[in-house]
Amino acid sequence: MTATQPAPHATPAERAARGRAARSRVPRSGHARFVPDAERPDPLGILESQSATRVPELVPIRYGRMLESPFRFYRGAAALMAADLGRAPHTGLTAQLCGDAHLLNFRLLASPERRLVFDINDFDETLPGPFEWDVKRLAASLALAGRANDFTDGQRGAVVQAAVQAYRERMRRFSTMRTLDIWYARDEAEDFARQEQLSKTIRERADRAMAKARTRDHLQAFAKLTRVVDGERRIAPDPPLITPLGDLLPGAERADLERTLRLLLEGYAASLSSERRHLLGRYRVVDMARKVVGVGSVGTRCWIILLLGRDDEDPLLLQAKEAGESVLAPYVGPSGYDNEGRRVVAGQRLMQTVGDIFLGWEHVTGIDDRERDFYVRQLHDWKGIAQPDTMDPDMLRLFARLCGACLARAHARSGDAIAISAYLGTGDAFDKALAEFAEAYADQNQRDYDSLAEAARTGRITAVTD
Repeated sequence: MTATQPAPHATPAERAARGRAARSRVPRSGHARFVPDAERPDPLGILESQSATRVPELVPIRYGRMLESPFRFYRGAAALMAADLGRAPHTGLTAQLCGDAHLLNFRLLASPERRLVFDINDFDETLPGPFEWDVKRLAASLALAGRANDFTDGQRGAVVQAAVQAYRERMRRFSTMRTLDIWYARDEAEDFARQEQLSKTIRERADRAMAKARTRDHLQAFAKLTRVVDGERRIAPDPPLITPLGDLLPGAERADLERTLRLLLEGYAASLSSERRHLLGRYRVVDMARKVVGVGSVGTRCWIILLLGRDDEDPLLLQAKEAGESVLAPYVGPSGYDNEGRRVVAGQRLMQTVGDIFLGWEHVTGIDDRERDFYVRQLHDWKGIAQPDTMDPDMLRLFARLCGACLARAHARSGDAIAISAYLGTGDAFDKALAEFAEAYADQNQRDYDSLAEAARTGRITAVTD
């Protein structure tokens, strides 16, 4: 499945007609329904099949993190939702999908011009697919966040509808815009914080969030993650979350792995543009470590690489993360790229308005005696992460609107904004339907969470806290 492009020379009217025609396949009100498929796979089986390809000693950490709460479980269960959505009718109106568009994957990021923008962050599962799958993933995450905060049914519904309404309304604006204007559109954090209709409290909170995001840069990561050992800068161990190569393997095996990671870095450089490859060449590698990241990603092979430039106070921290097949692939078809790392990078570049200047990919042989794909990026670069557990209903509703509008912009860059907007229409039928869907799917998520908890209790799986 590829992102929906207008038919050659199709008029706006023809594109709109295509969008309206999709209502006959899936009425907008039909999205409200979620009933598990009669042949729904065992959710634990799906999780265990993912775990089988991961670092064995890290898998219990993944389960432990997923068992912290139903929302944390949801973050690690993108494969379960992909299986549910993949078996249901869909609009056939495709765009490049994030594949895991839950609310914590929307955050403040730095542009190469050193400005803060609001954008999507995680693209491990990105592939072209039906636009509504991302919207449903976002909607259900908002319902779960509302449940965690003890919001009422009405308050949760208002939060979800705010996100979907923002998506629908912004997609409608994009449907009237020139192609390049869509491509250049971005969500500047400063512009949001200066809106006159915001209360003083919200403006102050936005200012604090932006100030904090600016401190979460490579220098902060450098100070936190490294130390001087025998006069040389090294990555500080924090096992099992951060394990330097020297603590991970004995001499000969460590040397082999270090050579492989250096080859990864050298090959990855070829995926960068010439000026960025030149910039990378100004740094030298001084240390490497394995790192545990995220919730759903725990157990995938992830390395942090410390490089230094002019001197010991001129650092660059890169993260090389294993890229496997997208959880969407069984339902939309495999990636068009022969490297899953390149799939991630291509999807990110297509959906984001700004990107990490060091974003690239490579394929290596020899890590755990297998061929593996990786993508590489900076470890930290002005990242501001939402804290939904501190938000009241009004604040979460405002954040939901930001997420919905941001997702519409990301989809409009690759999909047919005119067709999608025509399908959604000007009324709130889709908004209301997704509010119902979000609650129904939150119930399913709770059942799956309970199943994992029971598996841990009975010993089917091992879960540990880190």
